[in-house]
Formats: sequence, C-alpha cells, structure tokens
Amino acid sequence: MTVALPRHARAVIVGGGVVGCSVAYHLARLGWRDVLLLERKQLTSGTTWHAAGLIGQLRASYSLTRLAKYSAELYDRLEAETGIATGYRKCGSLAVALTADRFEELRRGAAMAGTFGLEAHVLSPAECLDRYPLLDPEGVVGGVFLPTDGQADPSNIALGLAKGARQLGATILENVKVTGIATAGGRVTGVETELGPVAADHVVNCAGMWGREVGRMAGVDVPLQACEHFYVVTEPIADLPRLPVLRVPDECAYYKEDAGKILLGCFEPVAKPWGMDGIPEDFCFDQLPEDFGHFEPILEQAVRRLPVLQSAGIHTFFNGPESFTPDDRYLLGEAPNLRNYFVAAGFNSIGIQSAGGAGMALAAWMDTGEPPMDLGDVDIRRMQPFQANRRYLVARAREALGLLYADHFPYRQVETARGVRTSPLHDRLAAAGACFGEAAGWERANWFLPPAAAARGEKPEYRYSWGRQNWFEHAAAEHRAVRDSCGLFDLSSFAKFRVEGPDAEAVLQLVSANDVAVPAGRCVYTQWLNPRGGIEADLTVTRLSETAFLVVTAGAHQTRDLAWLRRHVPEGARCVVTDVTPAEAVIAVMGPKAREVLQPLTPQDLGNDAFPFGTAREIEIAMGLARAHRISYVGELGWELYVTADMARHVFDAVVDSGASHGLRLCGLHALDSCRIEKAYRHHGHDISGEDHVLEAGLGFAVKTGKPRSSFGDFIGREAVLRRRETGVGNRLLQFRLTDPGPLLYHNEPILRDGVAVGRISSGAYGHWLGGAVGLGYVPCRPGEAAAETLSAGYAVDVAGTPVAAEASLRPMYDPTGARMRL
Repeated sequence: MTVALPRHARAVIVGGGVVGCSVAYHLARLGWRDVLLLERKQLTSGTTWHAAGLIGQLRASYSLTRLAKYSAELYDRLEAETGIATGYRKCGSLAVALTADRFEELRRGAAMAGTFGLEAHVLSPAECLDRYPLLDPEGVVGGVFLPTDGQADPSNIALGLAKGARQLGATILENVKVTGIATAGGRVTGVETELGPVAADHVVNCAGMWGREVGRMAGVDVPLQACEHFYVVTEPIADLPRLPVLRVPDECAYYKEDAGKILLGCFEPVAKPWGMDGIPEDFCFDQLPEDFGHFEPILEQAVRRLPVLQSAGIHTFFNGPESFTPDDRYLLGEAPNLRNYFVAAGFNSIGIQSAGGAGMALAAWMDTGEPPMDLGDVDIRRMQPFQANRRYLVARAREALGLLYADHFPYRQVETARGVRTSPLHDRLAAAGACFGEAAGWERANWFLPPAAAARGEKPEYRYSWGRQNWFEHAAAEHRAVRDSCGLFDLSSFAKFRVEGPDAEAVLQLVSANDVAVPAGRCVYTQWLNPRGGIEADLTVTRLSETAFLVVTAGAHQTRDLAWLRRHVPEGARCVVTDVTPAEAVIAVMGPKAREVLQPLTPQDLGNDAFPFGTAREIEIAMGLARAHRISYVGELGWELYVTADMARHVFDAVVDSGASHGLRLCGLHALDSCRIEKAYRHHGHDISGEDHVLEAGLGFAVKTGKPRSSFGDFIGREAVLRRRETGVGNRLLQFRLTDPGPLLYHNEPILRDGVAVGRISSGAYGHWLGGAVGLGYVPCRPGEAAAETLSAGYAVDVAGTPVAAEASLRPMYDPTGARMRL
C-alpha cells in the first residue's frame, strides 16, 4: 500500500537507520502521533545493516553509561513488544590488557562501573583464559569481564524500533529523499523532498554519514566524516562454543562469535577517510572496495591471538563506511543556531549500543524543551563552527577512529588537525618551551619545559602513563611559583561576549543567578541556571558601562554558552550579543608578588584600596593599554589583563621583563588546574552541569534570590532554588585529599563512605601545595543532615581497585577564607 506524503508533521526525522528509528519510536511512546520518518532509500541501508552489533554498556561518563544501559534493556524487551527477533543475547564481554598501563585503565574502569550500577570483574590471565578458552594468553596481563554486555542483530533492532513506532502511530516512508530544509525567523519550518514539501514543527537530522550535508541544508554545522571500517567473518568453525565478545585493544581488535563463526573487526591506528567529495547518490546496502593490505597487520596479530583462526577460512571480507566526529563522541541535541532543529548523528561505530538511549534522550529533550540529564559529553553545542571544515575533518578522522582502542591515558592529546586556533602569544610561549594541548581547536600551553631540561636534550612533549608523567615535576614547580611568587598564564582562549544595549542589564539579570546590576567596573561571578536549578554555565560578568557588559566563560563552552544567552534574549529586547573572543588576548598574572610585578608598568594604583578584588579598570601598561580584571581562578592575588591582539606581545614582553627579578614563571594549564582544585573551584562539565543543582554544588553564595526582579521576569531557576532551600539538599559536593601522597586522581574514581561506595570523583589533580591528590565529588546526604554529620564519616577513594584513605572538607583546604586573593 502506498502512503501519501503528509503535508504537515509535528516532527520530521531524516534518516532511517537505527538512530532515526529509535527517535521515531521514542517520540511515539511519548504520545507524539504526528511523527514522520523519511528514508532516502531503504531502512538500515546506510551503515546500520553492516554494524557488528556489539552491545557494550560501560562508557567514559555516568550519563553515557546510563544511555548505553538503557539501550541494552530496551533491546532485551523489544522482541516481545514487536514480534521482531533482535538476536539480542547477554553473552558478556571480556577486555584483555597486554600492558600494565592498559590493565590499570581496565581496573579503573571496573571500579568506576560499580558506581554506575554495572557488574564488572577484574580477572587474572588464567581467569581470562577460563572465560575465553580460544585465547592465546601470551603477553596477557589481565582483563575485565562485564557479564551483562551482549550482542544483537543490528538491522532487526532497527526494524523492530520502526515497527514499534508504526504501532504507536508514526509514519515511516522509504525512497523519499529530503532535498532541503525550510527555515524562518531562526526556526525550522519544514523540509523539501523530491515529492514535495512537508511543513514541520521539528526536524531531526539522523542522516548518519550524510549528516553533515543535511546540516548544511539548514545552515547547521554537523562535524562528522565517514571512514572505511573493516572486518572479516570466518567460515563455520567446528565445535565453536558460545563465547563472550572479546576486545584486545592493544592489538586494535575485537572478536564476536555468532552462529558458529568468528567476526574479527578492528580500529586501526591510521584510518582511511572516505566520501570526501560526497557519498554516491545510489549508495544503498553497498560496501567499499577491499583493501586487504590495510587490514593485514590486524589479521596477522589476530591469528596469533586466536590460533583457531589459523585453519579457518574467510567467508567475508567486509569494508563499509562509518561516520566519526572530531572527539569520538556522538552529536546530540538542538542546533545552537536554529530552533527546533535537532541532531542525532556521528556515532563513531557505536551506533547500535547507543541508539536506544540516544533516541530516548533526544525525544525527551524535544518533548520538554530541555535535556533529561547531563548530556554535555555529546551535546552538539560543544562543537565549534570551524570543526565542520572538510579539510579539518579528514585530517582528524585519520586519527579519531584509532583512538577508540588507543590507551586512554589522562591528559592524552590529539595529534592531527592541530594549530587551527592560536593566541597572539603562541610564538612567545613556544620559544619558552611550551608543550601545547588542544581544546576547542585552541593551542594552549599545558606546561613548560625548563631550560635546564632542554639543555639535557628533553623535549616539550608528552610521555603518557597512569602515574606521574614526564611533566609532573615541571608543573609542580609552576604551581609553587604561583603560591610563592608569581606565575603568568595565557588565557586568551577564554570565550568573550559583549552584551550591549538599553536592556542589556535586564537580559543578564534574567539569565544570571547572581546580581549583575552593579556599578561599572565590577566583576560578578555567577551561574546561568535551567528551570530545575541545574548549572548551564559558570562564568563572570563584568559591567563595562551603563549599557555594556562583558561575559567571560571557558573556551570549550563558547558555542554552548553563546547559544544559551542568545536563546534567552526576549523578543523585542533592545540588546545585542556579540562574540568578541579573538579580539583580546588574556594575560593572567597570579601570585603574592603579582602587584610587585605589575605596578612598575602602570601609573594606575594597584593597591588594595584603589583596586579592590572583583573590580576591572582600564590601565596603561608599558607603552600599551589593557583592561585589568582583579579576579582569580588559582586562589592568589592577581589580575587578568585583557589586551587587544595587536598589543598583546608588547604587554607580555613587558610583564616578563618586570617579573624576572620577582621569580615570575610562565605557567601552563596543568598548574592552573592543580591550583584551582586546591581551592575547590568547580570545573563546568566535570564538577557542575545542567544536572547538578546549584545549592548542592555549594555555590549558593553566588545566587541572589532577593535581587531586584528583571523587567523580563525572575531569573531562570529562582523557583527551583527556593524549593531546594525549603526541602534541603540531597547531595553535597565535597573536597577530598588522599592521605597517601602516591596515588593520583583524575575523575570517576569511586568515593567510599565507611567502606561503601556512595559517589565518584568528578574531577581530580595533584595538590602540590597540599601534598597529595585532590578531588571533588558529590556525596549523598539526608535532607536536614548537618554538614558536620556528612563530614564525620570515614572516607576513602578507590584508585584502580585499591581504597586509599581521604580527608573530606566542605571548605577549600587551601586558604579557606580567601584572604590571599585580597592581599
């Protein structure tokens, strides 16, 4: 029966792979009956049909693990609901390590799994062999087994979701190609197809490897690139037992037993991008030309690892495209620049295990207008516009695929597509021995190689491990310089937005929890909250004049925070928001001797009375000009100097010259991080997010519920703050210091309260002044429970399976009164 193309739909979903079918299914489950899914060819004909079908659940963050667990639970019940066999079975998965570093990574993951509600077992080499008898144990150091992981038939999962969506009232049409996206007034209004237009209230881009092009139809950046992805399937192997999924990441390989055969797939270190000039129009259930030479090194190792493969014939050599993003995390959520245009694409070869949860989360987001949980890891707003550049994507894709199975060392840096965004001070920092890291495309100095080390032949480059890396002592010296004398940081990657106009104050009062109706020259630390009281942004607002403000936030949140601000400028407000990020360099001079370094360079008085903490002034400095903000993210006396890009080098040179006699040291972002965690300063994206209530995060001091009401209404989240003050908090963010100075904290290590896991470290670094690893993390408490009772328990942190005793505090362990910033 032919179904006519509707003239209107509440939601049009573009793409009929497993993700599009999942979005349709979950919207229909929420009661959306006017849902239309359009597939250019046939359902599953892009990448879904050739996926390996591995259903792993443990991901790098709590939110992503929750979504993957939901996928597994959904697939487990889908056959009973729809009658379509999904082939889902819980066979478990085994990951084995061939190095001590990899085994530590696996042990840390197993410890983390428990706090996520996942069962995980750390195994010896002999126990690995018990779980997977076909394994050659040579070189195996250990492994981790997750019994509830599984595998399934990818196509049938998608078809099951499609049938479920139809049963609930959704319309799914095949062989209907979307040729354009209609927009008006900053909103999506429908789609154009080969059969005519369809008006729509919402459009969802689930176009897989076509996602970038479908995004471009709407002026939305969707950074993803297709790569060739290889696997082989053997001939039937006699007496092959049922086996768990096996991953040997040190050999870039995974193994799946299915119907008496072995599927061997890989994530090779250097990938092959595909479709750079566009994907063929007639691509449908197609595969790419064989490249046995590219796959051969993986196969050679696999034959040694699984000797049964030596006598097994190859039934299928498969090469098919998968889409990858610049950071190996998928793209989910509403586009930052177009209302009601949503994206669910770029699944980095984990589309099957992610589709159920991603579809559920996106449907809930569309239904309520806000994410149902913290989705910052995959929120499309984390991406910068330049990252959709084709040349950039091709360069990064060569590395991104292989990083899925690379060692996930802390502080690991990408190596491809570098040097896109640099500060005006970049060359100065490089000449001084900077080792650069990358964030949101910015090259940022993470640490500096001292001249003495350079003279010994050392280079400013990372040597990774799970212990103290080669830069540890260099960053420690930078940290001590900030505490003892003075450090200089290049913070030019800060995102900077000018908010101007007669209604600028009213707009910022609407979005800010703190009171920004301050005199010109005052800096205000504030959060932007969602209606639940969760923290959408953590930043400063500086009043420049009666009608002009400057918002400063983290460089990685540039797109996200700018979109949030612009979305909340009320219609008709006399207010303009301008992104001025590249216009000014930011030179941060921090430490007890900061005033001694800067005062000789300026005629303006930097004394406490003339220039108190939390103020901003235009100053002369050397032969240039700057706007000096007296604030600090390291807990010391200091100023951030905002200097136009043309004068940045001159001011930098002058500060360095002046600081030479005061012990000034160039410092990187690792030292900044270790200083901020000693002060228990929160990091948005780790310690605080849209799911974390501002009061539970300990930031109630920056919330002014009694401030004058904006002409546009009460500030967003005010009611949620008042309700929580009445009911009491259910969690507290504590600071922890390990009493043993040896172990290191990064994030997601389990927090033990009287021997029971109750939470996890949200961020960690080494506290060089405090003499041990320091972390932040949420601990549950009863409503009305006194802080002293929360702190009276015995705390420890599980580091790779070993509990380490920890001190806990609600106040910053370093300078709890903040006196040092106000010297």
